[in-house]
Amino acid sequence: MKNTPTTDQKAISTWLLIGVIMVLVQIMLGGITRLTGSGLSITRWDIVTGTLPPLNPAEWMEAFKLYSQTPQYQHINDGISLSQFKFIFFWEYIHRLWARTMGFVFIIPFVVFLVRKSLPGKLIKRLIIVISLAGLAAIFGWIMVASGLINRPWVNAYKLTVHLGLGIMLFIYLFFTWLSFRGYKQYPLSSKLKSLVTALIVIVIFQIAFGGFVSGMRSALNYPTWPLMNGQLVPDIVTDTSHWNIENLLLYDQSGFMPALVQVVHRYLAFIILILIFIFAFRWYKEANIRW
Repeated sequence: MKNTPTTDQKAISTWLLIGVIMVLVQIMLGGITRLTGSGLSITRWDIVTGTLPPLNPAEWMEAFKLYSQTPQYQHINDGISLSQFKFIFFWEYIHRLWARTMGFVFIIPFVVFLVRKSLPGKLIKRLIIVISLAGLAAIFGWIMVASGLINRPWVNAYKLTVHLGLGIMLFIYLFFTWLSFRGYKQYPLSSKLKSLVTALIVIVIFQIAFGGFVSGMRSALNYPTWPLMNGQLVPDIVTDTSHWNIENLLLYDQSGFMPALVQVVHRYLAFIILILIFIFAFRWYKEANIRW
């Protein structure tokens, strides 16, 4: 940063912040796409030509025809109208278009700053990791979609979770890259509080992963009540050890075991996180009062 002109420092900081916000919006769009069941509506991954949506009735009918050949349409959405198809197409299209837009917003300024030699070497290394994470997230996005176009009406839950995890990693890494460029200073914490924060971060990461499993396995539909799961704290199928095998782990949609297990873990991790947050807040408040 010392050799970077002040005007470029401000521009780079703004550019990184815009990237952080755009990644966050992309993750939210991904959630909407999942909740509306829109993720399999676009059956092709045309990076360039896919930038434009169908522009006339004939193109819409062609896109609808391709979707009608998928297991999701045949097993779940058989008989939906063209207008209903356009609705689910819209969210997946926006999700993909936003990803393309992020690419342009990142690459063009990146090249400009490189030409101007405004990027510190350390920042360039971090940005290479950002590019790698973004590329992996995009690739796994298509791998995830492809898993739901043959033989099954939904995307694979494990591939969905990898895609989500890469998106979260990209957001966190880019956020801290922005903070690092701005020269932020860490708030001083005791070793106990640091350990508590580390535990919180690890558990939250697991919670996000299990949230992906819950979504991918549609397990929340099996247990719509709270705090009990159909009248039980832990369903019998989870405590029955005969269900704990690799077949149920892989073929989760043929057994109720994995949907129940991930729902149990996801629910009780939330309570653990809540308790740890209260403990952290209390200890941090005590330390802050002593320090002040």
